[in-house]
Amino acid sequence: MDVKLPQLAEGVEGGTVVSILVAEGQVIEKNQPFMELETQKAVGSIPAPSAGVVTKIHVKQGMEVNIGQTLISIETAAISAPAAAPVAQASPSMAAKPISSPTPPGEQSSSSGQAITVAPVDDYRYQSSSGMAPPAAPAIRKIARELDLDLTRVRGSEAGGRINMGDLRAYVRKLQDLAFQNTARAAPAAPAARLTETIDFAKWGAIRREKMSPLRRTVSRRMVESWTSIPKINQFADADITALLALRKKYAPVYEKNGTHLTLTSLLLFILGRALKNHPRANASIDEVALEIVYKDYCHIGVAVDSEGGLIVPVLRDADKKDLLQLASDLHALTEKTRQRKISIEELQGGSFTISNQGSIGGGHFTPIIYAPQVAILGIGKGQAKPVAIDGKIAIRTILPLCLAYDHRVLDGADAVRFLKDIIAGLEAFAEADIKLP
Repeated sequence: MDVKLPQLAEGVEGGTVVSILVAEGQVIEKNQPFMELETQKAVGSIPAPSAGVVTKIHVKQGMEVNIGQTLISIETAAISAPAAAPVAQASPSMAAKPISSPTPPGEQSSSSGQAITVAPVDDYRYQSSSGMAPPAAPAIRKIARELDLDLTRVRGSEAGGRINMGDLRAYVRKLQDLAFQNTARAAPAAPAARLTETIDFAKWGAIRREKMSPLRRTVSRRMVESWTSIPKINQFADADITALLALRKKYAPVYEKNGTHLTLTSLLLFILGRALKNHPRANASIDEVALEIVYKDYCHIGVAVDSEGGLIVPVLRDADKKDLLQLASDLHALTEKTRQRKISIEELQGGSFTISNQGSIGGGHFTPIIYAPQVAILGIGKGQAKPVAIDGKIAIRTILPLCLAYDHRVLDGADAVRFLKDIIAGLEAFAEADIKLP
C-alpha cells in the first residue's frame, strides 16, 4: 500500500520533510511514526496506518510534499486503514485527499518534480465596444492600482461583468499560486508575469539565496490576502503604565516562586480577556459567504512569538476565564513550546483576537496587519519614560504606545475608540487584588 500525505488541517496544504524515521526493509508497527513533517508553523510526526514492511521511501529529508503525495510504500497482509493517519495532534480527516480543495493549493511545490494542479490565470480579457474599463467600485480600482493589477484580466461575476471584491480576491489568489510554484512554469497572463519574473540580481553585485520556508510562504500569502481584502483602520493611543510596572515589580518574585513569569503580555491578556467580553464586535469575524457577522462566545487570543523559524502566533484559549497566575503560566508554556518548534497545529488555530508586543526588542508605534478571519489586532511598543503634565505639574511617567488595527466593516470608529479606552483603563488602573496571589 502507498501511504500518502493526508489533509492535515484547515489551510495547511503540505510541508517539508524534517526527518525519515524508518528505512527500506524495516518492519514497522501500526501507528509507529515514520516521518517528521514541518508544516506552516509546526513540526509533527506522521504515524503508519498499519503494520508491515517498508518497501520503498519516496521522499527525502528537506523535500517539500503536498496533500495526496506518496510518502512511503508498505507491504502488509491486511490493510486496516485506506490512508495515512494525520499528523500527531491534528484532527482533520484521516483519508488521503487529492490536491483539490476550495482553497487554492498553490502554496507548496514538490521537489520531486511532480506538478501541482492549480487553476491557471486564463486568457480572459474584458472587452468593451466603447473601449471602457470593466465596471468596478472605486475601492476595487484603488486596490488594483496599488497592486499594479490589470482589471481587464479579472473575470467579473456580476451583471455586465462588474467586478466585486470576491472576484478580485480570487484573481490575486491565482497569481499567488503561480508565484509560489517553482514547478509550474506555464506562461501566465501579464500581471502574473510581473510576480513570477526572475530577476538577475547578481548583475549588480554578490548575492545569496535562501529558499522560503513553508512558514514564510504562508505568512506572505496571508498578509497579502489580509492587506487586499480588509478595509483596515489604525487607531493610535498611549497608556501610562507607571503604576502597573510598580505592581509587576512587587509581585514578580511571587510568580517566580510559582514557576512562571509575570510579564506585561500576561497582564495585557488578562485585561483583553475582560475587554473583549464587553466589546464583542472586536472578537467577531465576517462570514463573507453568508454575509453575516459571527459573534464568538469564546475568547482565544493569539500571541505573536518571535522564533528562529519566523513569527509564529500560538493561541491562548479562554483568556477571559482564567486568573492572572494561570494566564502567565499558560503563556510561558506556550511561548517555550513555540520557540522549540514543538507547538501543535491545533494550538495555532481558532484565535479570535491577536496581540503583537514588540516592546521587548525596542519597537515603538507600528501598524500591525489583521490576521484574517479576525477583525482586530493590538500592536504594543516599548514603554518609554516621558514628561507628562499631571495637575499642572510635570512628572516623568512610563508611556506605552498602542495601535489597534481593526476591520471597518465590523467595527466603527466609535466602537474601536471605546474598546481601546477600556484597554487603557485596565492598564492604568489595574487592581492589585487581581495581581495578588491568595
